[in-house]
Amino acid sequence: MSSSDGESGKEPASASSECQPGAEGRGNRTASGSIADRHSMLRAFAHRDYRLFFSGQLVSLIGTWMQSVAQSWLVYRLSGSAVLLGLVGFAGQIPVFLLAPAGGSLADTRSRHKIILGTQAASMVLALVLAGLTLTGRVQLWHVFTLAALLGVVNAFDIPARQAFLVELVGRADLMNAIALNSSMFNGARIIGPALAGVLVAAIGEGWCFFLNGISYIAVLAGLLLMSSGSIPPRPDGGTPLGRIVQGLGFSARTAPIRALLLLLGLVSLAGMPYAVLMPIFADQVLHTGAWGLGVLMGASGFGALLGALVLAARREVRGLGRWIAWAAAGFGASLIAFSASRSFWLSTALLVPAGFAMIVQTAASNTLIQAMVPDELRGRVMASYSMMFMGMAPFGALLAGLLAGRLGAPAAVAAGGAACIAGAVAFGSRLPSLRVAGRELLVSREMSAGDPMGGPPHTAAAPASNR
Repeated sequence: MSSSDGESGKEPASASSECQPGAEGRGNRTASGSIADRHSMLRAFAHRDYRLFFSGQLVSLIGTWMQSVAQSWLVYRLSGSAVLLGLVGFAGQIPVFLLAPAGGSLADTRSRHKIILGTQAASMVLALVLAGLTLTGRVQLWHVFTLAALLGVVNAFDIPARQAFLVELVGRADLMNAIALNSSMFNGARIIGPALAGVLVAAIGEGWCFFLNGISYIAVLAGLLLMSSGSIPPRPDGGTPLGRIVQGLGFSARTAPIRALLLLLGLVSLAGMPYAVLMPIFADQVLHTGAWGLGVLMGASGFGALLGALVLAARREVRGLGRWIAWAAAGFGASLIAFSASRSFWLSTALLVPAGFAMIVQTAASNTLIQAMVPDELRGRVMASYSMMFMGMAPFGALLAGLLAGRLGAPAAVAAGGAACIAGAVAFGSRLPSLRVAGRELLVSREMSAGDPMGGPPHTAAAPASNR
């Protein structure tokens, strides 16, 4: 399963009441809600359906991270090529860039619950096919490329639906907490999965990692089927499919705060995040630790990201997140530059902790601000733009990183990416003052907050009536 999100006979709540502050979302609050209410970091768990969603994803994502690490090691073992590592990453993520707008349009006009059920079932089949090829000794590089590309097509429809689905599970009031908890789950799995993959690859080979990932999808499918009701059907806007796609892309492009967040996210995804694609080279050629070291390095980055997600989960408002995003992007770049210069395994491991922390703060905080500002009827399509920047730029970054590593070496490629992240953070930070007013007006119009979304003291002037 990647990274953010059916009707029943039960009469659904209206879309407007469902997404207002204080709305409970689709899952009814139960006795466990009293525990979540006492701990702000866990307040999204007051919603039964979110608990089902969370627990199923946690199991499945551990398998996903196992497959990610094992697949990288398999490609490196078969080819020994940094360029091919980058090309596999490109093949697996370029479909998200090309097809996410269509996935977002579908998420705004069809049941997101049913879309996610379908994409998760398809992901299970692809993982089991790769497992069968590997365990029987028939796997070839073209198999890995083809299956990675097919999984990318699935993710192009899964990610926008999954991200837009969260507001249906918890309502607007707990949306920020749900996004942060999702990030903590993703990165908790990122700690466990690579560590298990490192042990299993060294002990019994990559194929069993792929098989375990395949059966892990049973958990998320079961959670989706146990939910109390199907998702609330989005309200169709009556336009053509192409017109709906253009409308979503146009809103993202002309809305200054959202555009700025997406551009910074795209830059970091292009320049910084491909460091993970080069981890097999660092583990083998730079730090000389093999598959076990690869798992530890990836786990360290995941541990830092988990800490960052938990810090965000404790927040109750979006005020000041703009400054957090700027500093996090700069911190991520600085950590990558330091990591690229290290030749000590344990120092490199330690440096990946702040890198993971900063990376998740920037991406999850950007997700939170965008979802806070977007109209409900455009949520799937705007989250498709988020997917294009977050996942869709990564294939270009993976390809570029692989080419640079093949020519200049992996450390130089990672250092160059870190420098680009710092430059992007400086540019974004310099624009924060001009983005605050527009961002505040969007938040007020969404009835999310009267405070300052992008950082700085709240505006004392009342928002125009047309924005309420």
